[in-house]
Amino acid sequence: MASAPPTPRPQRLAPTRQQLRNDVVLAAVIFVGALLSSVLSAIAGVYGDEQGPMQYAIVYAFVLAAPLAARRRWPAIVAVIIAVAYFAAVSLRVPEIYVGNIAMFISFYTVGAWSPRRRRAAIVRGGIIVGMFVWLLATMYGEALTHAEDAGVVAGAFSPFIASAMLNILVNALYFGGAYYFGERAWTAAAERDVLVQRTAELEREREVTAAQAVALDRVGIARELHDVVAHHVSVMGVQAAAAGAVLPTDPDASARLITGIEASAREAVDELHRLLDTLRTPGATDDAPASTIGLESLPVLVAASDAAGLPTSFTIVGEPAPVPAVTQVNIYRIAQEALTNARRHAGPDAAADVRLRYGPDSLELEVVNTGRAAVTVRPGLGQLGMRERAVASGGTIEIGPRPRGGFRVRLAVPLGAS
Repeated sequence: MASAPPTPRPQRLAPTRQQLRNDVVLAAVIFVGALLSSVLSAIAGVYGDEQGPMQYAIVYAFVLAAPLAARRRWPAIVAVIIAVAYFAAVSLRVPEIYVGNIAMFISFYTVGAWSPRRRRAAIVRGGIIVGMFVWLLATMYGEALTHAEDAGVVAGAFSPFIASAMLNILVNALYFGGAYYFGERAWTAAAERDVLVQRTAELEREREVTAAQAVALDRVGIARELHDVVAHHVSVMGVQAAAAGAVLPTDPDASARLITGIEASAREAVDELHRLLDTLRTPGATDDAPASTIGLESLPVLVAASDAAGLPTSFTIVGEPAPVPAVTQVNIYRIAQEALTNARRHAGPDAAADVRLRYGPDSLELEVVNTGRAAVTVRPGLGQLGMRERAVASGGTIEIGPRPRGGFRVRLAVPLGAS
């Protein structure tokens, strides 16, 4: 069995324009601070007689500050530049220590907080830490050799010199360890926050798509209901009106009965349209509440109406009736209605139809077969599309096509547990 693909590590978003502007401001502050610190350190004589010239301090202040303006764009490069500048400044005894430490901390932290290439970020920070401690040990070793004859150096393991060296190492360990830790924490927190922002945006887009799909499905459902109601009843009224006109001169009583049928069909169509509109106006109406009260018990009435409209139609129930969900009943009724409507319209004057409802152990089958003229070409229209949609909505399958001996067959099979 194939294993699931690894979950990608979160990536934080690129810096904003405001953050980039803030970096420029930070660089300016560091530059001014480094200049002031250099002047004050020179006056205080932090390096005594070994102090370097002030010209170096100005260059050093610029090298510390300028890269920080791009610290979020190229964090690793900025950290390396500032680390090298710091090592050089201390080695050359440039009269500035404090702002250099701050710039080192910021650049080191920024690598952890903003570098998108995490392996590279770890290597750069590890290299700086190793370089710093190698440089620190070399410096202390050089000082130890220079002052080897001083009593404080050879006084023992806990001499002032050794204690100072150990304090130096401890402070640097805490310094770089803290910068590393807080950089990683900042990266993780920002990446998780950015993932949440992206997921929120995706959920919003999905919500909009779902809403649009829901509207489209509602429109399709309304169109299907209107087509089924209007097509059936108008077809019946058209056939009855034609028959009434044909027999009016010779059989007024039959014509009157047909006209009464037209009136009943019109009244039934209006009633169904009212039920449909009431459902649409009802707040919270769902697919579980069918837009009609018709069901399987209405099939005999449908068959009788089809027979009265001029298409001799029979109805048969095979098997033991079982409970059928309400929505499935509506869909079965509408499919039978559409099949009979099509038979009246296309089968010809001598056609007949047969409607069969078969109950199986775990399924229900509707078959509507009509005789009549053979269909040379079948043009799928809105009626067939609606029947297929209703079959899918009930979890079933449907076959629609001409019969070899003439006429047409519609066969629907739905599971009895479908809703």
